Formats: sequence, structure tokens, C-alpha cells
Amino acid sequence: MAIPRKQYLQKLIDKQDNGRVKIITGIRRCGKSYLLFNIYTKYLRESGVQNEQIIGIALDELPNAMYRNPIELDKYIREQVKDTSRRYYILIDEIQFVSEIQNPYVEDATSKLTFIDVVLGLMKIKNADVYVTGSNSRMLSTDILTQFRDRGDEIRVYPLSFAEFYEGYEGDKRDAWLDYYTYGGMPVVLSLSSHEEKSRYLRDLFTRTYLKDVIERHAIQNDSEVLEDLLNILASTIGSLTNPTKLSNTFNSEKHIKINSTTIDKYLRYFIEGFIISKAERYDVKGKKYIQTPHKYYFTDVGVRNARLGFRKQEETHIMENILYCDLLRRGFDVDVGVVEQNIKTKDGKKLRKQLEVDFIINRGSKRYYIQSALTIAEPRKREQEIASLIRIPDSFSKIVVVRDYIKHWRDDHGILYVGIEQFLLDENMIDL
Repeated sequence: MAIPRKQYLQKLIDKQDNGRVKIITGIRRCGKSYLLFNIYTKYLRESGVQNEQIIGIALDELPNAMYRNPIELDKYIREQVKDTSRRYYILIDEIQFVSEIQNPYVEDATSKLTFIDVVLGLMKIKNADVYVTGSNSRMLSTDILTQFRDRGDEIRVYPLSFAEFYEGYEGDKRDAWLDYYTYGGMPVVLSLSSHEEKSRYLRDLFTRTYLKDVIERHAIQNDSEVLEDLLNILASTIGSLTNPTKLSNTFNSEKHIKINSTTIDKYLRYFIEGFIISKAERYDVKGKKYIQTPHKYYFTDVGVRNARLGFRKQEETHIMENILYCDLLRRGFDVDVGVVEQNIKTKDGKKLRKQLEVDFIINRGSKRYYIQSALTIAEPRKREQEIASLIRIPDSFSKIVVVRDYIKHWRDDHGILYVGIEQFLLDENMIDL
């Protein structure tokens, strides 16, 4: 079953013909090419755009190898933009395959032509609207808009949300959550039937694609095993506070490898630039300031994370937190990890300062929400523990506890909303009940 990816289609429609290049980014194999060449192309045709007005080229295909030369690519596209009275839509897939060549038009030996020059040139064609995707590390970096000199709009694509996964799930819907938190939201996973097929696909995706991209982009020679170990440690500790110093100490104590925190920090940035992981900053709610360290790291796709660990560490509470974090990002929220300080007295009368965690503080425009992720609140003591931070937040913004249990949503005397994870992920309006 084809997933319509309505959220991303609407973003493309909203940015259509706005005079800027549309740059579709995201972790590899999350569906960027399908979005552009199938879903968006279908929309254009249904809107009355003729086939000859849609100029599409996939540069990763061998028959198009000659167009990896920037001059040939530019020539090929311009030859098809013939009628100045018609609007043309230029769709270039895997544009990072365009080679960097010596600029033949200038004498300076250091002058190069790249895919950026091609795109910037095409943008000057008044009757053209330009769209590009990129899937290796040259395109999967957070400085992408800077490369296009602030003339581009980035559309970030994520793996399938639970709502999208649920829509395309062909088994018993009661098993959808189980499969989603086990195998994640990579679109191909929906078409695979057995655990062996899904596991092999996700493991290969990690080692042959994601790690390879990082190693090639940054010309890493001797630390490939360190990169793998670091990813394993992060995968084992999702939802836990850490920093480069702590990770360095872990290498020293458990792996007997000496690697300094500066190098660890550099590798973490590489993973973030490649959209493999995301870093959540910590925010002091009462002090109204960010805390420099430690942070939390989450994987863009939990299926990739689980496969990395051989599906051995299936702590649903941490995986659920990871899924919730990614879904909030997908919805367009700014997401931080919260801290609420509490002053307490010990039995002997000493004053202590205790930090209580708020799993997520999310902001969008003038709206703010505090969200706690909990496996269950069936026990009164467990519920008190989960809401301890929320009831000490001195403002009136919405406070929500998302639980694994399938429950009918309700509010307590503090005004805190309780809702099940599946309902919360399937209905985006649930957040504003």
C-alpha cells in the first residue's frame, strides 16, 4: 500500500512557485525520492501540468551518468525549457552525484563547478520551479541552506510516523504498535513480512549506508570501529543523560580504548548532521535558561536503533520516549528536555536541591506544552512519581502524561491530561484537548 505522506505533500504545495529551490532532506531511505517523483508529480499532473512541463532526472541511475557532469546537466535541462510561456518543474534526484569539475570558463585553477552552481543557475530561469533531493552525506548536512546561499527552503522528511505506519499496516491493527516500536518507520519495512527480512534490511541499512556515508564524507581512516561502538553505546542509552566526557569515560572503562571527549563530540556532530540521531537540549523551567550539559540523544528511527543492538534491548519505556520525541519534531515543535529544581529538607534538617525531569518541553509559536512519557500509571505511587515535576511548574501551559496503556483520556485535579500513546500518535488534535 502506498502511503500518501500528506504532511510533506502539503509543504511542497505551499512552497510551489515561490522563487526558491526546494531542498528535500532526511535520513536515507525515508521516502524522499518517492515523495518527489511519485506523490508530488501525480499532484502536478492532476493540477493540469502537462508531462513535458515536468523535467525529472534521477542521477543515481546509470543511463543518466553523463549528466553528473554539471555542464551536461545544465545543458540537458535548459534544452527542455523551450516555451517561455509555460511553467516548468525541474525535479533532480540524488543531486550529490553531480561531480565537482574544473571551471572551464575561468583561468583560475582553483575555480570549481559543483551541483550548487547548477541549481543556482536554474533558479534564474524565470519560468522554472526547482526541486532537489540528496541522500548521501554531501546533502545530508545541516549546513545545506548555507550552501545554497539562503535561497532555498528545506523540507525535512522523517520515516513513517506511527499514524502513517498504521494506515499502511496490513496485519491485525492491534499488532501495529508492537511492530512499529520493534521495526520502526522505514517505508520498505512495511513491505517485508518476516523478522529475518526486516532485521537484515535494517542492519544493512545502518552499516552499508549510514556509517559508510559518515566515513566517506569525513575521510575517517582508522576509527570505523570507534564509530560503531559509539553508536552502540548511544543505542543502549536512549533517554539517558550523557555528554562527550561521560562517553569518553565509557570507552576507557568498558572498551579499554582511550578516546578524548573532543573526538567524541566531533563524531556526535557527524551523526547529527547525517540525521542518524538528534540531540535534545536541557532547559531549566524555573530558571528559564538552558543547561549546557548533559544532553539526551535519540535515534531518528527506532527500528534502525533496535537492529543495531540485534533487537536485544527492547525496553519499551525508552523506545516509546524516542518515538514520542521524533513525532513531536515531525509535527514542527521545538523539543527540549526539562528540569524542575525542588528544594527539600532531609530528616536531619539539611537543605538539598533536587532536580526533577520533564521528559519534553515543546514549543511552537506562542504555545507550550509539558509532556511526560510513562509506561504505566496504574499504581498511585507511580502516578505521583511521574507528575512530581509537572505539578511544580509555575505556569499555566498544558501538561500531559502519555502512557503505554490504552486508556480513555482524562484529567486529574491538577488539570493534567492523561492519554494513551497510540491515541496521542494517531490524533494530532489530542494535544489540545
